[in-house]
Amino acid sequence: MNPSQLAYAVPAAGALALAYAFWKASWVRAQPAGNDKMKEIAGLIQEGAMAFLGREYKVLAVFVAIVAVLLGVANMSGADQSPLIAGAFVLGAFTSGLAGYFGMRIATDANVRTTQAATIGLSQALDVAFSGGAVMGMSVVGLATIGLGGSYIAFSMIFGQDHLATTMSVLTGFSMGASSIALFARVGGGIYTKAADVGADLVGKVEAGLPEDDPRNPAVIADNVGDNVGDVAGMGADLFESYVGAIVGAMVLAMNFQTVQVGGSEAMGPVVLPMLIAAGGILCSIVGTFFVKTREGGNPQLALDLGAFGAAGTMAVATFGLAKLMWPAAGAAVMTGDTVSNLVIQWWQVGVATVVGLGTGVAVGLITSYYCSMGKRPVDSIVEQSRTGTATNIIAGLGVGMQSTAAPILVLAAGVVLSNMAAGLYGVAIAALGMLSTTGIQLAVDAYGPIADNAGGIAEMSHQPAEVRERTDKLDAVGNTTAAIGKGFAIGSAAMTALALFVAFMQQAQISSIDVSKPIVMAGCFIGGMLPFLFSAFAMNAVGEAAMEMITEVRRQFREIPGLLEGTALPDSARCVDISTAAALKKMVVPGAMAIISPVVMGFLFGAEALGGMLAGCTVTGVLLAIFMSNAGGAWDNAKKSFEGEGFKMPDGQFHKKGSPAHQAAVVGDTVGDPFKDTAGPSLNILVKLMSVVALVIGPLLATYKGLFIF
Repeated sequence: MNPSQLAYAVPAAGALALAYAFWKASWVRAQPAGNDKMKEIAGLIQEGAMAFLGREYKVLAVFVAIVAVLLGVANMSGADQSPLIAGAFVLGAFTSGLAGYFGMRIATDANVRTTQAATIGLSQALDVAFSGGAVMGMSVVGLATIGLGGSYIAFSMIFGQDHLATTMSVLTGFSMGASSIALFARVGGGIYTKAADVGADLVGKVEAGLPEDDPRNPAVIADNVGDNVGDVAGMGADLFESYVGAIVGAMVLAMNFQTVQVGGSEAMGPVVLPMLIAAGGILCSIVGTFFVKTREGGNPQLALDLGAFGAAGTMAVATFGLAKLMWPAAGAAVMTGDTVSNLVIQWWQVGVATVVGLGTGVAVGLITSYYCSMGKRPVDSIVEQSRTGTATNIIAGLGVGMQSTAAPILVLAAGVVLSNMAAGLYGVAIAALGMLSTTGIQLAVDAYGPIADNAGGIAEMSHQPAEVRERTDKLDAVGNTTAAIGKGFAIGSAAMTALALFVAFMQQAQISSIDVSKPIVMAGCFIGGMLPFLFSAFAMNAVGEAAMEMITEVRRQFREIPGLLEGTALPDSARCVDISTAAALKKMVVPGAMAIISPVVMGFLFGAEALGGMLAGCTVTGVLLAIFMSNAGGAWDNAKKSFEGEGFKMPDGQFHKKGSPAHQAAVVGDTVGDPFKDTAGPSLNILVKLMSVVALVIGPLLATYKGLFIF
């Protein structure tokens, strides 16, 4: 069959994903939502979350309009350029934002229903929480494949197969739109949720001695809103752009194959294959969701792992079939300029590269799980060092985070080398896509976490029986680990996708090599290496400043509202929600703009090679810093949770429980880790890819414009 005709299966798979998401959403909404008090609390959370999203999207609409105009004007002329890139950019931004809206809406419907299901049993609560997460996962992959697949088909008709380079240049605009929204959603959501979380923890738990999610704490509603804003909409946008970036990167690199050894329609196989792998991943993800089941008293982690890893295993087998179907029968060799390489790649090598990517993603996820899980040595070491105070807790957490970078980087390095050996640089791009091919269920597992967290908060605030909170806490503890694994997948895929986009940028900018011995290239490396630290500083400072305002407000309410601490008066939760909202919208602008402006300035002032150096430096330090911050934050979080419940048995045999000095030290460590793992850390992988995508978009312009300053 003609590969271009098979491209129609991509938006069809996306439509299937959306249909499945609609079915799951309808099922969730049909579940009982509990008593009036539970509904009231859930309504406040949903109102705050949707209000923030509406205000954020109004700000982003202005940004999207301005950038779209600039892209359209800049691409008015040129062999491989078209002003339609502006339309693709808007479509990418719109579909990314729409995916976040769908996920946020169902998450705020599922949280209270998970609480009600927990009054019956753990199994029922897991079903509701995971179904809510599945809507987010399937919405992301469905909208991504409909948007990207539909755009490819439409632009191929407009430009024709003979102008594939123009089609792909326009599609990079779709990826840039998705990446731009993702960065703002991640940074803005991260600032929102951590400002509320830090205020709720430091004043409510440490100073006032209130339990987690106590209704007397004014910041609790804002904290629960933040779980949805940061961990549902933010993570959804994050994986949306990772997914799209991996597909587009592989498709751009596939253009090297199109005129070699084969002719006619068969040459389009390598270009269409990445989209079909994504479509196959949707089917495998849907099948995997049916295996996420557990019995009362069972381990939800095992159920989630069975679904996610089962889908990945199925996808590994399916990839070989897709590669066999799509790859040119005689194989394909790479073009270097006008020269045909001696390396001929066969279909089975592409399958091997995909499996390498899947294996790399699973390995990075398992390593992340080890460093962030309760009961494992890294987290236990932080718990033990909490006995001697806050300082040793923080030192231990920093040490665990730094140590946790070694194994994932070695795994990623091996994945890059092995996938390159299998199928060249196209293999590296396909390996990155392999990691993300089952994004539908990976994101379902990840989005389940904040739903379970909200369910626990609603249980506490509505005064449910102790066994209900125990069940939601069990789901939440697993959710912390799944969130850490999800961040590991996202960071690992970012590293490999960035390499693919880096090579695609060189191809579009028409540069064959980047010589690090050139001073301007090395200068670019240093500047690029600095940017993740500067970006993280903006994000961390934003959380700190917003948290200070939140802490001041919570203290004021405890001091000035009579009867609040006694439980006879209600807190002013709306004021806390407004503080987080205003801070997030104000503080997300500078780091987001920096990611887009930096590569443009470097490229047009100093040329494509200097920009290549910047991308290399940013990728290396960005990936390392992201792993460090995400894992340190996850370890601190579960170190704090180790004191809850029955408490933690120290090496000397003594139990340290919730409320003990060691637990208070762990709470402070967790507040330090919060902006690490939920604001700066997960935003860095978007920074790395967004800069690469921007470079890819301006690559054709840099091919003719060599820079204002030439060294």
